[in-house]
Amino acid sequence: MKAVVVTQPGGPETLQIADVPTPEPGPDEVLVRVHATALNRADTYQRRGHYPPPEGAPETLGLEMAGTVAETGHRVVDWSEGDRVFSLLPGGGYAEAVCVDADMLMALPPGLSMEEAAALPEVFLTAYQALHWLGGLQPDHRVLIHAGASGVGTAAVQLTRLADAHPYVTASAPKHDVCTALGAEAAIDYESESFADRIDAITDGAGVHIILDFIGAPYFHDNVASLAVDGRIVQLATMGGATVDGVSLRDLMAKRVQLLATTLRSRHPAYKIDLTHEFAADVLPRFVDGDLEPVIDSVMDWREVAAAHRRMENNDNAGKIVLRVLEEA
Repeated sequence: MKAVVVTQPGGPETLQIADVPTPEPGPDEVLVRVHATALNRADTYQRRGHYPPPEGAPETLGLEMAGTVAETGHRVVDWSEGDRVFSLLPGGGYAEAVCVDADMLMALPPGLSMEEAAALPEVFLTAYQALHWLGGLQPDHRVLIHAGASGVGTAAVQLTRLADAHPYVTASAPKHDVCTALGAEAAIDYESESFADRIDAITDGAGVHIILDFIGAPYFHDNVASLAVDGRIVQLATMGGATVDGVSLRDLMAKRVQLLATTLRSRHPAYKIDLTHEFAADVLPRFVDGDLEPVIDSVMDWREVAAAHRRMENNDNAGKIVLRVLEEA
């Protein structure tokens, strides 16, 4: 089969499509013919040599996909050839086929295209885990979502709204309309405004209950200042730096701050299976109802993968960049 390979760690120009062995499904696995995959920041870090895949995961980039079942392992009973499925992956999505644990697969919701389904797993499962499993999201909670126009950000805005809570976002000014259209009650321009000051004004000094943060060190002190008492920071990445200077534990104790750092890719398969099953049961039907939607910035042919990576690294996208691998029949 063909797959995107990284010829050597470096820039987008190191991405090429080449012939690689087609994987064979194990007893509990399904071989899926990939129709579409989508970009995540982790792909760009792995391409540069900074984020190796977990042990046992494919070296090929790609943390999510949508496609059709091509072959099943001999112990698989829930899926059959031709089924339209999508899934979170530990890697391997940038390819014509990938093997997936059968318990990780979800059936495509009626009315969604392969491209739309490929844009769901990584960002919605990450946002669901962060808000519900870690953040303890409740109705009327106030939630600050940094990088609100990113894939996880747009998912988190929708899930917060769906829980009858109040989403606020930071994003560059040109992306505010995307966020407010999804339900963000306030959009803060991180380039020209202090988000701590805006949150203080919006909440009359009460602060927010949950903060989802991808930036890290540069936002830490203002995050603490923006929290309500007993508030939670869910740290999903450290794109701006990982070392925070001048941390006062007393500031954290004064508000009883909870700092929860998490990654999803390195989690045990059983954890990801439980998360997938809960999401499929509780959230996936809302895509059929129209209460939730995948937010797609662009759909590109997978032969344009280098250009897609450049678009993400330039922060030009609002929502998901999807790669079409195989046209639907």
